[in-house]
Amino acid sequence: MTPSSGRVSPSPSSAPSTEAPASPDLPPGTVAMIAARRLDVPLLRSLTAELERRGAVHSVESRTVAVRDAAGDGEVEVARWSVTLDDADDSYGTQLLIALLQDVADRIGDLLEAEGLGEEGLDGAAAVTTTVLPAAMRPPGPRMLLMDVDSTLIDQEVIELLARHAGREQEVAQVTERAMRGELDFAASLHERVAALQDLPLSVIDSTVDAVSPTCGAERLISGFRRRGWTACAVSGGFVQVLDPLAHRLGLDRADANTLEIEAGRLTGRVAGAVVDRAAKRDRLLRWAAEDGVEASSVVAVGDGANDLDMVAAAGVGVAFCAKPALAEQSDLVIRHRSLELVSLALGLD
Repeated sequence: MTPSSGRVSPSPSSAPSTEAPASPDLPPGTVAMIAARRLDVPLLRSLTAELERRGAVHSVESRTVAVRDAAGDGEVEVARWSVTLDDADDSYGTQLLIALLQDVADRIGDLLEAEGLGEEGLDGAAAVTTTVLPAAMRPPGPRMLLMDVDSTLIDQEVIELLARHAGREQEVAQVTERAMRGELDFAASLHERVAALQDLPLSVIDSTVDAVSPTCGAERLISGFRRRGWTACAVSGGFVQVLDPLAHRLGLDRADANTLEIEAGRLTGRVAGAVVDRAAKRDRLLRWAAEDGVEASSVVAVGDGANDLDMVAAAGVGVAFCAKPALAEQSDLVIRHRSLELVSLALGLD
């Protein structure tokens, strides 16, 4: 792959299909979703009754979704609705639905805390994912999925895995954290972190490729787009040497990232070419969408940090995935639990 094209050759088994999905998506309407370690059935029934009183409930369903976070593998319970409220064509209808969901989230958060089911770093309603996707933001297709990679498509930060081989993981992790919060210029921070990799042997790349793990639900989200004949892509502030094999494994249509400079079988501690920063991510979104004949309003962009702000803002649906506040505040959907399947569900896809 070259940074100019960003194309990946997917394996035959992952080739996109134009066949209809095996099971139906949610019917037209605004999609509302709530997810937590445990949901309260009486509260959900009460919410459904309130939605029916204020408009039409086209569908309601629940399921269990696998997640993987700092505590290990687990599950969250999910409920979602397709609805049309009497005021759904204006902002009041959407805001009303958000308020109704938030009230339920507050009460479920209190129950979780009382039962000792809170999550590390998430208290009260923050331990509950709630999303509302207005009907007008559900384009019929074609669509494009564009994902960040580190801590989004995969569970790890690749540069920290590489820095571990130099004994500088904690030092690099601190810089990464500040960059993702938007406290540091991304390009400058990347050059600083890559310098810590100087003189590492080329073999560390292979071991890093083996160490990365796709986030729970990643394969389902990607395959869901591709079996509908839609495009699935990734753009990363990480490195093509790690992203390329991952993209091929997951069946991505396009992928792009920075290139680690290598001389005489060792990392030089430098990046070759221009840095893939927040502006570059937005550029990839617009360029790849245009190449595929997809409107920017039909692109779903998923990220977790400040480096994803521009692409999330440019997308029709911007998703903050277990994200820093700087991104969550600017996104259309905020997913608090580590499963990309929740992105599919929040979009109204099966």
